[in-house]
Amino acid sequence: MLTINVAVLLAVIVIWRLRRRTEARSRFDEKLTVVIVLALGVLIAPTPAGQGILNILGQLASGVTQASR
Repeated sequence: MLTINVAVLLAVIVIWRLRRRTEARSRFDEKLTVVIVLALGVLIAPTPAGQGILNILGQLASGVTQASR
């Protein structure tokens, strides 16, 4: 039996949707893409990869705030 990881499937869908030309997208298309990306974020967040991304973004944000002082 073949199992598909939902996060991987959503990532493929996001990449496929973002490859389309911007002019060809309707407002509904853009909203649907945002919802799919948010769902992907929710699925990735509790994983070790998601925690690593969070740590990297946190370090980047603190570096930017320190550089602006």
